[in-house]
Amino acid sequence: MNMFRKLAAATAVAALSVTLVSGALAAEFVAKIGHLESAQQSRNVFLEKVAKLVSERTKGAVEFQIFPQGQLGQQREMTEAVQLGSLEATVAPAAFLGGFNPAVSILDIPFLLPEDDATAQKIRGGAFGDAVCDSFASRGVKCIGLWPNGKKDFTSSKPLANIADFAGQKFRVMDSNILIQQFNALGASAVSLPFGELYTALQTGVVDGEENPLDTIQHWNKIYGDAGFLQYQCVVPVENDNAAIKEILSRIRRSGEGSFFTVFKTFGEIASPGLLSFPRPGVTLALDFAYRGSSTLELLESLDVVVRASGGAVYPAKDARMSAESFHAFFLGWDEFSAFIDPCFSSSFARRVNGEDAS
Repeated sequence: MNMFRKLAAATAVAALSVTLVSGALAAEFVAKIGHLESAQQSRNVFLEKVAKLVSERTKGAVEFQIFPQGQLGQQREMTEAVQLGSLEATVAPAAFLGGFNPAVSILDIPFLLPEDDATAQKIRGGAFGDAVCDSFASRGVKCIGLWPNGKKDFTSSKPLANIADFAGQKFRVMDSNILIQQFNALGASAVSLPFGELYTALQTGVVDGEENPLDTIQHWNKIYGDAGFLQYQCVVPVENDNAAIKEILSRIRRSGEGSFFTVFKTFGEIASPGLLSFPRPGVTLALDFAYRGSSTLELLESLDVVVRASGGAVYPAKDARMSAESFHAFFLGWDEFSAFIDPCFSSSFARRVNGEDAS
């Protein structure tokens, strides 16, 4: 499977619900919530979390029943059911709601939202997001929020090494005029299909590829093979970036373990007050590596050596093998931070970077 990572901010999703009245406090109330994603996708995981919290905080008086994978119908059917009052709520991509409320299609425009998550959330949670939600009022439903669904990722059975490779290929899209025009602009063909038909369409060649967030693409984490992959992200000071980055890329090239996904950015000059904060003035490089056992681990350890020598750091949130020596060199505030750790909590990461037995 070939994949091309699109760095634009993702299309948000609009959560639709009829207004839930306070009568739920007086008697048991059950709200059914339907969506199209799998039970393992983040949308469903967080809906289940919300359902649990609602049950706990209402002492069981209110129950949210979550129905993933189109169990209650296709998105149009669920949206109409919410409008008619036979379904309490649905969570849907904006692209599926454009025919129902044209104003929401603005969320399908590429590069609409900034890449920075915090800035994008301010826009979704501010006047812009309120205006989008208010546009549903005349449709007989209430929009209760805009939910980010991750960055767009494109997969295809044909090469996607750059933008030019899109030309001539056929991509499945949701039924959105903006998404269709997006592919037309690249010289590709857009084919509108229900999500449930996508897998068969890919198998039979009706389409060459598709676009979705990574957690919607089943088994995306195995595009490197059954062993999966390791992510690696480092930051090095600006004064050392050229030499350090060149050496890192040189070691990767010599190892033969290249990364198809690479992101290179510059961090700002504002120092973080966090004791274990990863962002710091400098440049950051993020890569994915197919896991090939000891050879991959040895390569990443050698990259750590370069980062340590430059005065940089490796991102712990993406780490699965950093040594205690490297961690303490990267995060000099650890000793001060450790005084605030609750002894009742532990993790394999904490035990590993402190040289303890992680078993």
